[in-house]
Amino acid sequence: MRVALAGGGTAGHIEPALSLADALRRIDPDTQIVCLGTERGLETRLVPMRGYDLGLIPAVPLPRKLTPKLLQVPGKLASAISAAGDRLDELQADVLVGFGGYVATPGYLAARRRRLPIVVHEANPLPGLANRLGARLTPHVFTGHPHTEIRNGRYVGIPLRRQISTLDRLAMGDKARAHFGLRSDLPTLLIFGGSQGAQAVNEAAFQAQPAFTAAGVQVLHVVGPKNAEEPEDRTVDGVPYVAVPYVDRMDIAYAAADMAMCRSGAMTCAELTAVGLPGCFVPLPIGNGEQRLNAEPVVEAGGGLLIDNADLTAQWIAETLIPVLTDTDRVVAMSEAAASMGRRDADMELAREVMAIARGERQGEAPAALDSDDEDGAYFDDGKDAR
Repeated sequence: MRVALAGGGTAGHIEPALSLADALRRIDPDTQIVCLGTERGLETRLVPMRGYDLGLIPAVPLPRKLTPKLLQVPGKLASAISAAGDRLDELQADVLVGFGGYVATPGYLAARRRRLPIVVHEANPLPGLANRLGARLTPHVFTGHPHTEIRNGRYVGIPLRRQISTLDRLAMGDKARAHFGLRSDLPTLLIFGGSQGAQAVNEAAFQAQPAFTAAGVQVLHVVGPKNAEEPEDRTVDGVPYVAVPYVDRMDIAYAAADMAMCRSGAMTCAELTAVGLPGCFVPLPIGNGEQRLNAEPVVEAGGGLLIDNADLTAQWIAETLIPVLTDTDRVVAMSEAAASMGRRDADMELAREVMAIARGERQGEAPAALDSDDEDGAYFDDGKDAR
């Protein structure tokens, strides 16, 4: 089996693609995989680090409407489509799987020209422009959010790293806390804001430290590499408050925690529910509001709290979050509710579907012709970071 994966630019596009690649290799270790990417995306570091080949193509803007004229766009887009086609030909690909982002559009169009099967995975509740295009070219469309509205969409969840999807938080809890210098007898809050941290979350958490200390709540705070260079022990009166720039093993951080306070990107929500960790979600206050949409089903199921970025204060943490975190029965109920929303096997389910589609065992309605009734969009680098 020879599989091309197209998803570049941000971790939210790349990580699900790499998790799918891992699952494909678990099913058949001889599977050949090439990840399409650009020179400016995170894929230049993440893909080789995970042991997969990276096929580079140019990153270029799209016109503002989804029309048949996409195939006639001169210059850089034509060059990107040609380069993507070259990578598909070199691999002799059996199927292309796109996850959105910089490289998905030229990948979809190059595969369409070669009559290769196309699979689309959309992680977000509001599909990006690239995947809206891809969904018009194939009946094989899968989503990571239960309420995503996209043509032919079928909910499977988001493929996750095995160290996350197979994590037993309870069995690993004591060792995980010891790893970070935390106590085993105190409720633990994990705070993080994505790979770079979140300023509003960081400030509110630091201001709330006296309330954490008074309530006996210990904190593992991932502040982001741009906000600190070295770990800092801010422990007061024997109640640990550990601030670190970055955590390489989020599975260990999840195992150490009873609850997380964090942004609500698609990957974050998928990981927390997969491991059954309740979240206090603080949606990113920019963009089209999709981070709130990511968190709402989890919160409605009882697996988390939701607070607007502007309303997150030390007082709110003291009056609302800490009483929840120190109520053991409620935390247990929230953990069970979060876990009920999780999809631990999305990687394997999607991998089996991809292999069946490549073998011609999955049929569907013929893809629709491109038309001009779709909404405007700016670039096929749709600016989303699903994390």
